[in-house]
Amino acid sequence: MTERKPWNVPFESWVERQIRLAQERGEFDNLAGAGKPLPHINDTDELWWVKRKLREEGLSTEALLPPSLQLRREVERLADTVADLPTEQSVRDLVADLNRRIAEHLRAPSGPVVPVHKVDAEAAVTAWRARRTAR
Repeated sequence: MTERKPWNVPFESWVERQIRLAQERGEFDNLAGAGKPLPHINDTDELWWVKRKLREEGLSTEALLPPSLQLRREVERLADTVADLPTEQSVRDLVADLNRRIAEHLRAPSGPVVPVHKVDAEAAVTAWRARRTAR
């Protein structure tokens, strides 16, 4: 479509003409996937294409969450996140970074209002220690 639609031609007629001309030029011949069934045609998940795009881009569905929910999930998963850290200092550093991001969010919240509170670093280290000794 290199030309502009003339003002006196109905939009549908103009579009149909553009398609017909492209077909005559063979621009629709030998397209990738021609003659093959549409992928996901029977898929019940309406957002299959969004999930595929996220996978292609290397993103997770959590990247789509508002900041308050992302932070809340991080707090909820903190015990699992710190479980493999080697030292108490690394646990404290991770908690300090998380608390810094929580404080930034609380100063200028965005998205839905979801209560999220800072994490007690000492409690996180105590839980980390207990989990390490249980192994």
